[in-house]
Amino acid sequence: MAKSGGKGVNLKDKLEGNELDLSLCDLTEVPTKELAGLPKATILDLSCNNLTTLPSDFCSLTHLVKLDLSENQLHQLPSNFGRLVNLQHLDLLNNRLVTLPVSFAQLKNLKWLDLKDNPLDPTLAKVAGDCLDEKQCKQAALRVLQHMRAIQSELDRERQRKLQAERELEKKREAERRIREAQERELRKREKAEEKERRRREYDALRAAKQERTTEPRKDTEPSVSHPSRPNQPKRSWSGVLLKMLLLLLLGALSTLAVCRVTELQHQPICLSVNTFYDDMLTLLQSREILQNILQPNSQQ
Repeated sequence: MAKSGGKGVNLKDKLEGNELDLSLCDLTEVPTKELAGLPKATILDLSCNNLTTLPSDFCSLTHLVKLDLSENQLHQLPSNFGRLVNLQHLDLLNNRLVTLPVSFAQLKNLKWLDLKDNPLDPTLAKVAGDCLDEKQCKQAALRVLQHMRAIQSELDRERQRKLQAERELEKKREAERRIREAQERELRKREKAEEKERRRREYDALRAAKQERTTEPRKDTEPSVSHPSRPNQPKRSWSGVLLKMLLLLLLGALSTLAVCRVTELQHQPICLSVNTFYDDMLTLLQSREILQNILQPNSQQ
């Protein structure tokens, strides 16, 4: 059943042979599902209704050969209208159409077309012309199909140009990406080589320092090994040696004298000889002093 202004319409009651007449049914939408169940209805009349649009699934009715949509309020046709490839007769008189979908060019079997009394684009209106008789309507179908095919070809070319431009851009991006990757690889390679060279220099420096440390002790010991006979101390004079020996002898004599005169060893034979010697020397010195005192006045006279 089709909905139409609150009334139900039985499609089978409207079907006569292969023609389904739904004109003057006050329809606001097309009963597409019900129509799909009547594939024998190759001629469909939807004229003189209140249709403003056609659903996209309407174009699944590919069995249609003749379609009358005149005297409605259609603003546009579905973008997939070209799916109606078996359509030969199309009446769009007195609607509100401005343009046709590009897919209209796919209606290769279209032989009759009426676009009168529509606010068509000036170019499309000029191409369509009048449809006052059978000949003019056939010519309109032919010219409009050619026009729409030219538009489709131009759009295809534009799409191809865009696709080609996108491919070229993609190639350019790919080339730039490869160049960038090559530059990055070269940079990493150079950085790796610089790092390797730096590590090699550090290794050589450490090795040289190690060798230098191992050779330094040998240099320090070379003078003592090559010149063992060289004395490091200054030469001593013979006078100094003799003076020290005399002082040691004098110190020893004084020590012996002190021992022999003060301690209990003074009665020992050696100490008796020392004491006697000391006394003789003392007497000699005293007599020498007396003699000097005697001689001194005489010398003054």
